[in-house]
Amino acid sequence: MFTGIIEEIGEITAITPAGDGWRLTVRAPRAAADAVHGESIAVSGVCLTVVGSTADTFDADVMKQTLDVAALGGATIGTRVNIEKAMPVGARLGGHIVQGHVDGVGEVIDVRPGEQWSVLRISLPADLAPLVVDKGSISIDGTSLTVSAVSGPSTGSGTQGAGSGTQGAGSGTHGAGSGTHAHEPGHWLEVSLIPETLAATTLGTRAIGDRVNLETDILARHVERLLAFRSDDRTAPEGGSR
Repeated sequence: MFTGIIEEIGEITAITPAGDGWRLTVRAPRAAADAVHGESIAVSGVCLTVVGSTADTFDADVMKQTLDVAALGGATIGTRVNIEKAMPVGARLGGHIVQGHVDGVGEVIDVRPGEQWSVLRISLPADLAPLVVDKGSISIDGTSLTVSAVSGPSTGSGTQGAGSGTQGAGSGTHGAGSGTHAHEPGHWLEVSLIPETLAATTLGTRAIGDRVNLETDILARHVERLLAFRSDDRTAPEGGSR
């Protein structure tokens, strides 16, 4: 498990084909210094397993499924990535529960820089839109953030609410899930990035058109699943069994 509090910005230094996936080499001196074979490190929100390391780099394999689902599939040598090691038992949860399992990819559709913070507007896959709420938690490229505004239920509708601030002092990471998501006009979220977040994560250099990894709140996903089953139970024919 991760917290969405980014520990350092790393850089991809090598991409080696490995079967139908990749083996990545990432320069991240803090994470690599005590990295051990088999441990989990989140790379821009994607939970990866360390398969080798040096004093300042670590290697990790990325499956084709992950490359297909996550924005990491568009990475090249030199790409900067957010790095977070797994949270040790007993550590303080500074952000929110992040699994490192990417739910989908969003696209930066607006950047509004300000004197004290910047606001990013990011498109939402249609099936993730119900899971994102104003002032709720979201992981963007592994960074734990608070949603400051979100589109309404109907595509193209106005904001559902407007909040402010970030949740974890500007860092985080998340992972790799499954499935693909079509973006529909009107579904979006906004996050407000404080100076610490802008400096400590890759979000400070995001521009319109950039793709980012999205991981919604695991609690929201569980509730959605539970309600779906309860709805099925209510509509099942009398005498049926589940």
